Amino acid sequence: MTAYTLEARLALAVRIAEEAGEMIRRAREQQDFSQHLKAGIELVTDVDVAVDTLISQRLEAHFPGEARLSEELSPERALHTPAEQLWVVDPIDGTVNFAQGLRHVAVSIGWIENGVAKVGVVHAPFLGDTFSAAEGLGAFCNQQPIKPSGADTLENTLVATGFPYDKQARKQLLPRLEAVLTYCQDVRRNGAAAIDLCDVACGRLDAYYESVSPWDFVAGWVIAREAGAKVGHLTEVPDGVPADLYPKQLLVTTPKVYDAMASLLKSID
Repeated sequence: MTAYTLEARLALAVRIAEEAGEMIRRAREQQDFSQHLKAGIELVTDVDVAVDTLISQRLEAHFPGEARLSEELSPERALHTPAEQLWVVDPIDGTVNFAQGLRHVAVSIGWIENGVAKVGVVHAPFLGDTFSAAEGLGAFCNQQPIKPSGADTLENTLVATGFPYDKQARKQLLPRLEAVLTYCQDVRRNGAAAIDLCDVACGRLDAYYESVSPWDFVAGWVIAREAGAKVGHLTEVPDGVPADLYPKQLLVTTPKVYDAMASLLKSID
């Protein structure tokens, strides 16, 4: 079996993500995809499944036997089977955006080794952005180095978040949203967590908070951390669960506003 360096893993992940992005672009142009609701509330298209299958095949060809956690292909099995090496994949982050013709759509591919997220690629085919990072190697957008903004007060912090598909669960989030709208510059809700994380990494946004699924955030988490953003959780990470895989109560910000954002959000429980 080939022993891949982090650089090699990153380069292959970029290539796979961009190939997947081309499939997504073609599918939108042809407009012949079907869609249905998963669990009665979450939109999924046959393009999600086709792209997930493509990525899975490419990863298996290069990294045979390495575990994969992916939204559309048996996610529960991988979640409950800890692996030394784990690929975490979202074939289309922003499925509703994809189906509606909006541009915030991304392929997200992350790699975790012994519980530490070390490689991340987020490719946004309709925005023309490929974000990439690997542990200790910095973070990039279209091969140019990126870093977070210099925002240093809540008043000049532009914040992104998102909301769950379950409408009942949304009600619990409204007090926090009101607090952010009151004390921060403004809020953006773009509908693709992976891109939100990368936008914090490159300074387009100053903060992001949300509870998501592992495949939504792992790649963007690596990119944000390597760019110099501060990443963490607003709640304790359960024992035995790697922090880099725990998707609840995420907070990612430019470094100077992390503590203030954390205090604001924790004060609304």
